[in-house]
Amino acid sequence: MTAFLTKPPADSAHWTSLFRTRLDDAALRDIERETGDHILNPDLGPYAKWDGPPRDAAVLIGIVERSDGPNVVLTQRTGHLKSHAGQVALPGGKIDPTDNGPVEAALREADEEIGLAPERVELIGNLAPYLTGSGYRVIPVVGTIQDGAAFRPNPGEVESVFEVPLGFLMDPANHQKLSREWQGKRRYFYAMPFGERYIWGVTAGIIRSLYETVYR
Repeated sequence: MTAFLTKPPADSAHWTSLFRTRLDDAALRDIERETGDHILNPDLGPYAKWDGPPRDAAVLIGIVERSDGPNVVLTQRTGHLKSHAGQVALPGGKIDPTDNGPVEAALREADEEIGLAPERVELIGNLAPYLTGSGYRVIPVVGTIQDGAAFRPNPGEVESVFEVPLGFLMDPANHQKLSREWQGKRRYFYAMPFGERYIWGVTAGIIRSLYETVYR
């Protein structure tokens, strides 16, 4: 198994090629495969808090090459939002009827949330859908962000934009499996604390899915 562990490769062409190959292979091999919160909590079912059909959403795993290696772009949500206020998240949201699929939705949401122009993103591929306990079917879209792209957080949704080294996120030693009580049951989830930033829940689960797709 190849892994970044604590030091990502210096050559950006290496990891982009690796990611593209692994995501293409996974799509061919597991076209019907889905992952999500229920993998750690099989007794809860894939949509623990939702009785209807899943709602489609998309997020962008945007990777930008810096002088010290590749980083993943994340956001800290504002504290006044109705759901997931103040939490760390990937740029993204619901797929609108006017969106031409998850890629367009992820790029549109990234533009709206952090001011990232769609033309500054080069697509690598998609991960398997991630099912959340709140009834969403999230398609993670992976892409590279051109160096020099400006981020302008939308104050109505995003408190700040920050970056985390890809090597840190792809090191399984940083993937903590934690639990807490939820509706009278023990619920398990991933967390990846990074300094003052607490990456957990669906965001950490999607990052874990990226790791498992590329390195396992």
